[in-house]
Amino acid sequence: MRHTTVGLLEFDRARATPGVTIITPLQGKATYLVGMKGEVLHHWDHPLKPGNYAYLLANGNLLWAGETVEGPSPGGGRGGLLREYDWDGNVLWEYQDDAQHHDFCRLQNGNTLYIGWEKMPKEAQARMVGAEAGTEDDNGDTWSDYLREVSPAGETIWEWHAHSDMQIEDYPLHIMSTRKEFLHCNACTELPNGDIMLSFRKNSMIIVVDKKTKKVSKQWQDKAWGQQHDCTLLENGNVLFFANGIHVPGGVFHSKVIEFDWDSGDEVWSYTGSPPWSLFSPNISGAQRLASGNTLICEGLHGGVIEVTPEGDIVWEYVSPWFVKTLRGPNNGVFRAYRYAVESPQIAGRVSLASSY
Repeated sequence: MRHTTVGLLEFDRARATPGVTIITPLQGKATYLVGMKGEVLHHWDHPLKPGNYAYLLANGNLLWAGETVEGPSPGGGRGGLLREYDWDGNVLWEYQDDAQHHDFCRLQNGNTLYIGWEKMPKEAQARMVGAEAGTEDDNGDTWSDYLREVSPAGETIWEWHAHSDMQIEDYPLHIMSTRKEFLHCNACTELPNGDIMLSFRKNSMIIVVDKKTKKVSKQWQDKAWGQQHDCTLLENGNVLFFANGIHVPGGVFHSKVIEFDWDSGDEVWSYTGSPPWSLFSPNISGAQRLASGNTLICEGLHGGVIEVTPEGDIVWEYVSPWFVKTLRGPNNGVFRAYRYAVESPQIAGRVSLASSY
């Protein structure tokens, strides 16, 4: 929706899922925990604007990325500084790689995985298929993605490189994309068996990388997804993600949240705005399946967060009030948002919803 007000817009107490929602404004320097009435229950301050977002670890600490001024910038989503904070804002761990971008995650083994940019070797760049010719960066280069796993001590444990671990010719880019980047990874998620699920924007594709062999073991792709963001494995074994809805066949501009079957890739559930164009974020954004069965959706470009039932009813809606003036006008964008139950390990009773629910 295009809003004339901010903060809490909708709250159906009977059907909304109790908890606190974490929001990191893309243009600000803080992370907030928001209650069900839209009140700020806790916050962390940061030295930099975010390298997209932050989320809570199971121990209640905050894992955050900040945007450094160094490093490449072939597309949106720059990061560079990874930090873990305790509840009181003390820095417990820090790691810097100015090429880090978009996503990161704390692995089951305690290490941290993140996405980074690197220049493609010219021989690899020459093998690229698709996109608009002559749209490399100003130096004629194309940037590709790598994954790096680092230990708490900052040691590199494992790496994966798209340009060498994928068969480049098998992954053509969308004709309306540029050749500044090969694939443009925007999400990385560890699966229970240790393999890694990735979302690639440039060709509307989600894959699984076998951690041991570094080969693609699973692949789903659909141009109708419109260069999606986020991808998570649900407890039922399906995959949930935010289909942004740009550069799609037919030119229908709206977004959609989709759950698909792991084996067949068939869509088993989806949410579209009513009317469809009322939910549309051409970039960023994400979705989270809640314990109640409802789905929390971040319509990132407009700073909107909604909770919908399986039937598609909106039972909670909030618009970020944290605007910053930019060259393109006021911006309240949010990369992702997550909801945590008060009794969850992440919150563990540190805040109370007694006054807001």
